[in-house]
Amino acid sequence: MTRSRLLATATVAALVGTLAALGTGSANAANPNVAPGGNFDLSIWQLQEPVGSPGSPTTIPSSRLQGANGYQDAYFYTDTRDGAMTFWAPEKGVTTPNSNYARSELREMNRDGSAANWSLSGTHRLSATLRVVSVTSNVCVGQIHLGTGGSSTKPLLELYYHANGDILLGTENSPSGGQTLHTVGHVSIGKTWSYTIGVSGGNTIDLTINGSTTHYSIPSSFKPYKQYFKAGSYNQSSSDSTTKGARVAFYGLTVFHS
Repeated sequence: MTRSRLLATATVAALVGTLAALGTGSANAANPNVAPGGNFDLSIWQLQEPVGSPGSPTTIPSSRLQGANGYQDAYFYTDTRDGAMTFWAPEKGVTTPNSNYARSELREMNRDGSAANWSLSGTHRLSATLRVVSVTSNVCVGQIHLGTGGSSTKPLLELYYHANGDILLGTENSPSGGQTLHTVGHVSIGKTWSYTIGVSGGNTIDLTINGSTTHYSIPSSFKPYKQYFKAGSYNQSSSDSTTKGARVAFYGLTVFHS
């Protein structure tokens, strides 16, 4: 059975065609005066923020994210100009034990509140319409991350946006580490663009940037692992600055599994 989750729609008419191509259907205007949960269906997402205890960032469950009066703060909020769901990750912030970089990022969940953890078999896609508002060096705006199946805490892939406008896909060489970078597009800072990252048939990574699609083989060493999606602002630089960092605005976000 095919199930599609509509998580958000564009805020301006110019994005309707792009979102239709991503399979999100017609767009409705976002309300800039409500929390992100008032414009986006956040029932299958959990938020991680760059605050909390060292090595243990604060997480906000989907139950608190949902609705017009849902959770928002300086790191995750609705842009009052255009209704974008906006993520801010400064260079100085609380990180996970396996990373030196702060993030304000959504982690895919199931609707029952359990952690999403799906097999590589089948078809799985994460599609987004977004713009990088500011970035010091580069920022990861989407991931397919390893779930259960072994001891690795690596991603299968990460999609990066660099300050010079280059978009790069990082594909992990194996669960033990090593990443190969592929230049896959270029968009000027502040400009809106779209991506779809996904896997199909258990063997292939499918990437689409602004309508242009490329494919990459999945090494067999990843087969034992389940997966889940992540999206937001995962800053890829660190310093003692709380004013430098990566701010990313999302206008559409769709997850599809079949």
